[in-house]
Amino acid sequence: MAIQRYSVTPHPIETLLTWVKSGEIAIPEIQRPFVWEPTKVRNLLDSLYQGYPIGYLIAWRNPTVKLKDGTPSAGKRILIDGQQRVTALMAGLLGREVLTKDYETVRIRIAFHPQTEKFEVANPAIRKDVAWIEDVADVFAADADMIELTESYAAKNPAADRRLVGRVLQKLGKIINNHVGLIELAEDLDIETVTEIFIRVNSAGAELSQADFAMSKIAANETYGGNMLRKAIDYFCHLAVAPDFMRRIEKGDKAFAASEFLPQMRWLKDVNDDIYDPTYTDMLRVAFTSEFGRGKLADLVALLSGRNFETKQYEDAIAEASFGQLKQGILAFIKQTHFDRITMILRSAGFVTSDLIGGQNAVNFAYILYLRGRAKNVPAADLERLVRRWYAMSVLRGRYTGSPETAFDFDIRQLEARGLVAYAESVIEAELPESFWTGMLPQLMDTSSGQSPYFLAYKAAQVKLGDKGFLSRDITVLDLLMNRSDVHHVYPRNHLKKQGLARGRYNQIANFVLAQSEINIAIGDKAPEQYFKELAEQCAGGKKKYGGITELDELRANLRMSCLPESLLDGETPAYDDFLKERRKLMAQKIQIFFKRL
Repeated sequence: MAIQRYSVTPHPIETLLTWVKSGEIAIPEIQRPFVWEPTKVRNLLDSLYQGYPIGYLIAWRNPTVKLKDGTPSAGKRILIDGQQRVTALMAGLLGREVLTKDYETVRIRIAFHPQTEKFEVANPAIRKDVAWIEDVADVFAADADMIELTESYAAKNPAADRRLVGRVLQKLGKIINNHVGLIELAEDLDIETVTEIFIRVNSAGAELSQADFAMSKIAANETYGGNMLRKAIDYFCHLAVAPDFMRRIEKGDKAFAASEFLPQMRWLKDVNDDIYDPTYTDMLRVAFTSEFGRGKLADLVALLSGRNFETKQYEDAIAEASFGQLKQGILAFIKQTHFDRITMILRSAGFVTSDLIGGQNAVNFAYILYLRGRAKNVPAADLERLVRRWYAMSVLRGRYTGSPETAFDFDIRQLEARGLVAYAESVIEAELPESFWTGMLPQLMDTSSGQSPYFLAYKAAQVKLGDKGFLSRDITVLDLLMNRSDVHHVYPRNHLKKQGLARGRYNQIANFVLAQSEINIAIGDKAPEQYFKELAEQCAGGKKKYGGITELDELRANLRMSCLPESLLDGETPAYDDFLKERRKLMAQKIQIFFKRL
């Protein structure tokens, strides 16, 4: 018979709220601050009033840890599912303020109409209407007296049936005696099992990631400053996107403003760079992997709980050391010189805008590599070159797209075991042999996804090599990407559509060039043989129709920059498929030249 790894116990809502108030159950704001609309709070109270079930809550006990003196200390319960519901109850019934997703504290007031037994979000009209009790929290206040409340309501509403109002208010007051099922998960469950249970019980809710569990462990810890560390992670991510949020932290969170973290992230208030806007998952991955030399966030959760991987016991000393180490990792992550350097490295590799950054995990590992290299005193210029090449390699090979955790864990352990530079160089060489550029890459470029890593790398290559836009005399690809560019179809879209080609065929990346809008518009739907003929005439003293190039040599050079066969100018227009095949080879060659220059 399978051992039951959890218990399910119904508890009155009142008991649960008492536990939350006393800290017996911790709500670690794991799914970030309160995100429910006030109408959802109203609906929850209405469900309770009607006697409808409101779902299960799931709590996971922190393991019992051995303190330094050898005595055991029982772990707190952490609420991992049901936080929004419990917060809604605290807000609606107890009048607690909630923290919104913009980190503002607000009071959500739910009004109640005893004669119609309806709940509503309080508004100015309701506040003026004596038929409403404007805040149900008054009914649940510790000193509330039902008889007094009934008398006071009846005095304001003489037409109301006093006995009926009394009965309705009694019924309202009793909703905190309704039971809610609390599923308690065994403390020794591993994170994969917890995630599995969570998904099965909560199929409608948000999925929890390993990073969410790690954040819950961090946020629920006050002994070693975890709660402050959680804020540092949250605030940094918020500031990276909204720098003016700095003023609100300084005004609204004095404790954090006085901590060692805020001075380290003050620089963000003047930054409007979005090339790398990390989420809390990205921050945790980078800080943990670079500092602990491990890639699986489940290990971080175990270490923060004090797990000794040798003895399988939980020890307070390990939890303390792990929090200290994670803090070092977070401080290294948010340090301006480090953060500026990683974004500069990305830019210097031609990835100059956030649109050219495909997946965040390749950036995350590039940052890990950079931080480890710094810690191992790899000379700055060597490290920058290595990180640039590693990043480009991981983009081209999709190294962190499948299961990034496994790849992170493998790479960091190998870096530590075999030496950072030696391992990184050997991987780059093995992943990008000559046959990759000539055989594999042209085949991979047979795609119609404008977000494909190969097209992103091609654009970065054009930036790095200083290429001009298609048919532009002065405007570079960098100018186009930084301001405004059109993706022009060399064989125009409507021209191919008329031949009956489907979208996946005419939108091939090998049919794309970056061009100024006015050049793209001027070409319109003209067949390539027509507009290339007109281009040749433009360079033989004819009318200037497309861009400002009037010299044939310059035009040929411009086509080479865009990886287009020069024979197009000689009246040779290959069949579309042959053109694509030829151009993929030329684009792959350009990416190879670019890679060698990194």
